[in-house]
Amino acid sequence: MPKITFLGAGSTIFAKNVLGDCMLTPALRDAQLALYDIDQSRLRTSELILNNINKNCNQDRAKIVAYTDREKALKDANYVINAVQVGGYQPCTVIDFEIPKKYGLRQTIGDTIGIGGIFRALRTIPVLLDFAGDMEELCPEAWFLNYTNPMAILTGIMLRSSYIKTVGLCHSVQVCVPTLLQGLGINSDNIQWKIAGINHMAWLLEITKEQQDLYPEIKKRALQRSKDHDDLVRYEIMKQFGYYVTESSEHNAEYFPYFIKDKYPELIERFKIPLDEYPRRCVEQIKDWEKTKENLLNNQELTHQRTLEYASYIMEAIETDQPYQIGGNVLNTDLIPNLPQKACVEVPCLVDGKGITPTFVGELPPQLAALNQTNINVHLLTIEAALTRKKEHIYHAAMLDPHTSAELSLDQIKALCDELIEAHGDWLPAFK
Repeated sequence: MPKITFLGAGSTIFAKNVLGDCMLTPALRDAQLALYDIDQSRLRTSELILNNINKNCNQDRAKIVAYTDREKALKDANYVINAVQVGGYQPCTVIDFEIPKKYGLRQTIGDTIGIGGIFRALRTIPVLLDFAGDMEELCPEAWFLNYTNPMAILTGIMLRSSYIKTVGLCHSVQVCVPTLLQGLGINSDNIQWKIAGINHMAWLLEITKEQQDLYPEIKKRALQRSKDHDDLVRYEIMKQFGYYVTESSEHNAEYFPYFIKDKYPELIERFKIPLDEYPRRCVEQIKDWEKTKENLLNNQELTHQRTLEYASYIMEAIETDQPYQIGGNVLNTDLIPNLPQKACVEVPCLVDGKGITPTFVGELPPQLAALNQTNINVHLLTIEAALTRKKEHIYHAAMLDPHTSAELSLDQIKALCDELIEAHGDWLPAFK
């Protein structure tokens, strides 16, 4: 039976969902589940909750072991799930949001690109490369299933700088079409669709029902829909560029230079952009965690229902050789010819006993490729900064970021980066 190692298992709810899914999957029910985290308290909580689900839903068939020694957790693993967050809410997320505010630069989520995404990547990359080094020695044939953001940057550097088989996974592809159709009152039965691009900015390229193109009806209803909803940014992108984008409006508001503008605060109200959304969520989760933890720990009848997260379906398809399709983040090996080959792209992938095989998409409509390229510039320069340890490439990544460059001057961007580097201290490696 396979060994499944979960790095960042102190993320209790996510570990519960992904590993609970495994315990409900026939091909994975007898697996060894190795839990690893540097926070022993959170690790113990996850272990107790997962043991409860194992007893109630799986007749104690899975073998669950918690580790504080990463090498032991990784040894002989077949699959490694990554969900670490380096630096956490305190101090690093607070730094990512509060220092840019001093310069008039506001963010919503800050985990993909933008100043927040760049610095989240820079502090996470060394940790992931340590994981890769351990895996090359201890479980060189294992699949690395990355859930940590910034997805494209982290998955891209794993694929470029290690021999580990890696795919990046995000639920935005699964929920894109249901979210769109539900908001417009369109029945989702027998819908066919195609999505490709980059993580958090992948595009709904085609959507049909019984071979009929649904886009004309979707655009018509989107124009007619009242403005009392929270998806206004994506509707505006679809109106102006012709296609719907996968990730939520609060995310995409900060991937473009059009929506968050200090000089035009009316845009914030018009598009209902929730500034500081991610810190707000963190504060609420921290406040509610003790109650949530106690409810989970005290529920001796705790059960689980299989979620839509890709991880268990991927492992099941590989173990059983039963094909399954996912939207995966992989290197662009001519899959989308009008995006750079070093880019990490999000495309349909076939999973079976041979592993994960990306499929050829073809060229994106030129305006979509151009929008993706503005974000890919940040991805590639952040990776360059991490690999070379040159501070100038941190500046370059920030200078090329669409939102940052629309708000700040070049001198302001450099000053902001320097202040963030100093504030992060030992959370970052040394840059020259």
